[in-house]
Amino acid sequence: MSFRSAAVLSFSALMLAMASVAYAEDGVTADAVVFGQAAALTGPASALGQGMKAGIEAAFAEANVKGGVAGRKLKLISRDDGYEPDKSIAATNALIQDDKVFALIGPVGTPTSAATQPIAMSASVPFIGAFTGAGFLRDAKLGNVINVRASYDEETEAWVQHLTDDLHIGKIAIFYQDDAFGRAGLSGFKKAMDKRNLSIVAEGTYERNTVAVKTALLDIKRAEPEAVVMVGAYKPCAEFIRLARKIDFNPVFVNISFVGASALAKELGEDGKGVIVSQVVPFPWDSSIKVVADYQRAMTTADPNAKPEFVSLEGYLVGRLAAAALEKAGANLTREGLLKTIVNTGKFDFGGLTMEFGPGQNQGLHKVFMTIIQPDGSFKPVDKFPQLARN
Repeated sequence: MSFRSAAVLSFSALMLAMASVAYAEDGVTADAVVFGQAAALTGPASALGQGMKAGIEAAFAEANVKGGVAGRKLKLISRDDGYEPDKSIAATNALIQDDKVFALIGPVGTPTSAATQPIAMSASVPFIGAFTGAGFLRDAKLGNVINVRASYDEETEAWVQHLTDDLHIGKIAIFYQDDAFGRAGLSGFKKAMDKRNLSIVAEGTYERNTVAVKTALLDIKRAEPEAVVMVGAYKPCAEFIRLARKIDFNPVFVNISFVGASALAKELGEDGKGVIVSQVVPFPWDSSIKVVADYQRAMTTADPNAKPEFVSLEGYLVGRLAAAALEKAGANLTREGLLKTIVNTGKFDFGGLTMEFGPGQNQGLHKVFMTIIQPDGSFKPVDKFPQLARN
């Protein structure tokens, strides 16, 4: 072999080695960054997983049309977990070990996140924008976790404040899913009630991924509450409200954001009038807010038949945060670098909506918005709970 040939081979080997170092992180190549999502894409909670998926994909497509980030296109691989922890563990392991994703994004649910976040942490994989307000994910010691939405404690505090201040209601019951999600909502609700020296008049539960709510309904009705707050998915919550209407039990119904507001309204039909849902994102139909107008445009571009709604807006905001953080992290992308970029950047302004992070603060948004279902199934944003909710 000539000296020139040897030199060429040595240089080629060096370039390959440098490329290997540059793209040593799983999920990062010269032209792509691959994210993974484990979420309910089928089953009773599928509207939540599908909504988050659609929103994230719309945000990624929006970035990709502009050339991606540092020349890399953003890609999403989604795996169905049916909103079951065991399936979510399998899906998450497959995303990390088989699909070699760079980060996990948009997982759906408290029990599923409780099962999978430790897996991600053990593998040093970022866990970004989970569709849950569970308190354990707000622990800043979980160095791989970035939250977007307000916590369940913040939502439940807002419920009780509005019920007591706006409607002067004190007799409040709770209906919740009998698992980590429901108990997270119950915990926040108890804190809000204790703060006001109020007692919970009744509790009723149902099993995840079922609509077996009749026993809970009867237990709660016996206490004659003026309001029932609900920590559940859209199908069982809709079933509870429908059956309550049939037996002329009409307290104020207040649902948590995780319920999936649009899916709940669709399930309820005429029975949805006056039902309140707390939200953790701005009103998806308010295009006067720049980021909402961007969301509407991105969703329509991705799917001309897409309709604005709360879950996909949350997914879009999660996707926008990921894209913005990647842009700031630079070309030499690492998982640790991405997480540090989010924390160290502090404020991300998306046009009418600012997420703020920092040392010891891994949650970007804190505001809770209130909405009420109208007779035609549409939503109206409200600053106060109206008397309509009591009819």
